[in-house]
Amino acid sequence: MTGKVLNNSNNNNGVRGEESPLLARSRASTGVSGGYILPGPGRGGQSPQLGAGRRRLQWQDSVLSRRWWTRRIRYYVPIIGWLPNYKIANLAVDVKAGFMVACLLVPQALSYSSLTHLPPASGLYTALVPALIYGMLGTSRHLSMGPEALVSVLTGMVVKTQLKHLYAAYKPNVPPDSAVDEFAVGVASVVALASGIFTFALGMFRFGFLDSMISESSLRGFISGAAIVVLIGQMRIVLGLPAPSSVHSTPWHDLKYMLSHLNQIHIATALVSLGALAFLRLLRTAKKRSKGAQWLQNVPDTLVVIILTTVVSGYYNLQENHDVPVFGTVDGELPSFAIPQIPPYVEAKDIISSGITITMIGVVESVIVAREYASRNHYAVSSNRELVALGVSNVVGSAFGAYPAFGSLARSKLNDRAKARSQVSGIVAALLVLVSLLGLLPYLYHLPLGVLAAIIVDAVISLLTATPRAIAFLVRVQAWSDLFLLVFICVCSVVASVEAGILLAVVISLVMVIKRSNMPKIKLLGRLTSSDEFHPIDSASAVATPRRYDSSADIAGQSAGEVSFDDDDEESYEDDAQVEHVEGVLIVRVEEPLYFANAGQLNARLNRLELYGDMRVHPSEDPRMKPTRAVIFDVVGMSDIDGSALEILLNIIGEYGQRQVRVGFVRVCPHVRDLFERARMEEKVGGVYEFDDINEALA
Repeated sequence: MTGKVLNNSNNNNGVRGEESPLLARSRASTGVSGGYILPGPGRGGQSPQLGAGRRRLQWQDSVLSRRWWTRRIRYYVPIIGWLPNYKIANLAVDVKAGFMVACLLVPQALSYSSLTHLPPASGLYTALVPALIYGMLGTSRHLSMGPEALVSVLTGMVVKTQLKHLYAAYKPNVPPDSAVDEFAVGVASVVALASGIFTFALGMFRFGFLDSMISESSLRGFISGAAIVVLIGQMRIVLGLPAPSSVHSTPWHDLKYMLSHLNQIHIATALVSLGALAFLRLLRTAKKRSKGAQWLQNVPDTLVVIILTTVVSGYYNLQENHDVPVFGTVDGELPSFAIPQIPPYVEAKDIISSGITITMIGVVESVIVAREYASRNHYAVSSNRELVALGVSNVVGSAFGAYPAFGSLARSKLNDRAKARSQVSGIVAALLVLVSLLGLLPYLYHLPLGVLAAIIVDAVISLLTATPRAIAFLVRVQAWSDLFLLVFICVCSVVASVEAGILLAVVISLVMVIKRSNMPKIKLLGRLTSSDEFHPIDSASAVATPRRYDSSADIAGQSAGEVSFDDDDEESYEDDAQVEHVEGVLIVRVEEPLYFANAGQLNARLNRLELYGDMRVHPSEDPRMKPTRAVIFDVVGMSDIDGSALEILLNIIGEYGQRQVRVGFVRVCPHVRDLFERARMEEKVGGVYEFDDINEALA
């Protein structure tokens, strides 16, 4: 006799209980339906088909689990995804692009290390380790990872600030050069670690949108100010002026020092450095004018300048004969692994604040560059994955003596111009840096230091070329607040410090974002004189004198189908058509969801509309509107409202009710209508939300 087996063996009452997902999927795979199964000849009365189905599903779950992990690993370690599918035909192009990038990367690494007050080898470490890690984790095929001018300046500011503690500890003596270098490398490595951790956390918590939080004017003002600061510091080296005695001084003091010591210019150093700078600018100009000459575009101008000046300096022995400072002997060795630790005399809060500052600048520039070249070459990049890659690159790099590294616009442009096909070009560039580190440094003994400064000046001039165009554009569109912001942040960066400039840029941008998001998008509507349509009252065709319209008039003869509404503010009206206020009625269209941030200002904006009928009227003017008898909210754009905003809205309706002002809502979406019902709006404060159009609410 066949019996029935319940789904849940623990259910003694014969009532069907909750079944496991595995059993449910077993039914689906074995074709068994209903709440019962027939026992078979297998063990324990279980059908052999069901047991096989369970084993098959368990095996499938295991496979799916492995697939899930494989997808996640490929997502966060992109090289696992693209390397097995890499086309050998692209290798020659990527190697060429990597060589061209390395020809710029190596000189920049040597030059930018002077901005950070670190040994030249630290610049090469920064160009080596983070670039290799990014090649495995990055999603951009063209972003060139390594030392970057602005980040190098900010790192140098931190190192310079902390060096005063070291000098104070050695007073009245002077610390040896080895102690200074070790201290500076320790500070820079800890800053790189802090910056890497912050960047990694931003990526893991999906804060990739933060690159758009700094306004273009603020960013341009900071970049211009930082470029001027770098220009001031490097021009002293180009001209061969002696270093100032003060360890810690502002850019403004450095400028005054340079101008007051122009009579001490070292002629030989200035001639070599300015000659190198002129050669670089002339070659850049020739490339711009001869874009069709491919051979000229491929000339590594920076590398050519370094080779020529090194040969000339060695041939004429400029160091011995003319006292020209040269690169000297630098030991090239592989970086050693060591967990970064905060050096003595260093304040941890300074490291943390500097890491956050550097992260903001590095992330903004890197993500913008990655998106730009991904768009140009028709592939996708993920901001969050980029942040993870940048963060891990800096964390690993900090353990090998590197300072913070991010993407470079100039090198990425060169990589794109060389038609790089994948991240292999960046890995090739890093390997060439390794070759340079082990075999190139001894040959740079006679390289004049002023030439390295000239290379930095050339890069800074390129940063400043976009500033006049930005200023001209803001003047043309009369964006005076943006223009003031650009100039103000630039001046603060030069007069005070680069840190002050970036702090102002971030704070002001965040305040602007908060201010904009704090203002609810609402518009006052009026009736078009030529029809029954309603349009924003602040349009160019609005009438200053309100039309006398009795809101209690009977308009039942108008059907809803005869009334049309236009949500497009830009639609042109008839020549004789004008928008007029409906006397005694405030018709407000809410154009966005309300939440705790933007709903806070809703009451104040409604009061201003009720008094003046236009947000553009200054509050010092006399009220222009008649007393309000009713308020109609057209909430077609309000797709959602959170609890805080709903409570604020109920309070506003309650205040209107105390003044005997009726409130109605038009075109409420089902979700918001359900929230209104749960809040018992009509019962508590009298707000009516059943109207389908404005004319029905007016009736």
